[in-house]
Amino acid sequence: MKVEEGRLVESATDQGTDRRVFGEFVGPHGELASYAFGWSSHSDSGRISIGIGAGNEGGGTFHAAVFENDGDMAYALIDEPFEAVPQGGRDLTAAQARAHQDLPFVWWVVDSVMARDSRAAWLRHWVLRTNSITTAAVMTGDEPALYVSHDADDGMWQVIGTSDGTVDNGRVGHLFHLVDDDPTIAGVLDLEPGESATRDRVGGPWARRGSGA
Repeated sequence: MKVEEGRLVESATDQGTDRRVFGEFVGPHGELASYAFGWSSHSDSGRISIGIGAGNEGGGTFHAAVFENDGDMAYALIDEPFEAVPQGGRDLTAAQARAHQDLPFVWWVVDSVMARDSRAAWLRHWVLRTNSITTAAVMTGDEPALYVSHDADDGMWQVIGTSDGTVDNGRVGHLFHLVDDDPTIAGVLDLEPGESATRDRVGGPWARRGSGA
């Protein structure tokens, strides 16, 4: 199984920023699907499109909303098309999608994409409104984020810059706002509780450490 990350498109709107992520899925037996997911800063839910069977009578593009439910991400088929994707056929309504024989495969693709596309964690933290604590200098953009941790005891995320090694006097805000300002943080948004990551500069490689390090 392979998920190939494609382009990220960011567009300014009258109400904020619209972000759309694209990619391709290849199953263990050569099954193909294309996907797009995204979110808008003015909306309260994300969107995802999965396309299969381009050019085939049974092909189609499935569209779903992505939202928070009981502290986790949830999905619901929708009628309104979100994105056109290369492997997709005609746009399916929610009723047509529910009746489609390949719907279980499509949900499997969704789960695989959300687990393997690094940008999916950005969407997840946006949907769940994950809180983080950071230094004032990082929050204002005066310093880059060079240290990110996911605390084991309370699950809090910490984001630290260059001049202050602690967040004793930090500020609490939504984690996704920091990623909006510096998308390179998205590479470590999958840290498990007790893990941390550091880097020397923005755009540089992250060095991860586990809870036992």
